[in-house]
Amino acid sequence: MEYQIDIDSEQDEIVALVNSAVSGDTICCRREAQFDICKSALVQAKLAGVTICLLDQDDYVIRQTSSKKRSQVQGPRLTDRQLVVIKALERVLAHCKKEGVALIGYSDELVALPAGVAPGDLASAYAVEVDASGSYRGAEGIDSVNLS
Repeated sequence: MEYQIDIDSEQDEIVALVNSAVSGDTICCRREAQFDICKSALVQAKLAGVTICLLDQDDYVIRQTSSKKRSQVQGPRLTDRQLVVIKALERVLAHCKKEGVALIGYSDELVALPAGVAPGDLASAYAVEVDASGSYRGAEGIDSVNLS
């Protein structure tokens, strides 16, 4: 089923909607902050098979994330040790923000991929988003870097 989050929905309403989602559900929102709340709630609830979409004013999906159990991902995967390294990187990036360092990139999100993914493969199936704690900005955010 597809659910639309009202533009004025508060955090507790959004979290409740995510917590009530079941595999196959899609939750759509129009605000970046709502998208981030949805992603956090999805991870915390450990739900698999739920998709979160950020839509623009023309209902075009500009960001999307789907949850899967690790066992559902086919092909090359990050090892447990690699995942530990990514968590350490996330802690370093949190310190970057705390110390006023911004990382500027030319993509929407920072992701980690196993080295064995071929360029022709669908990389998004193997990607793990890195929680940069707000210290990483895509090219469209370059003018609005604010570390406070």
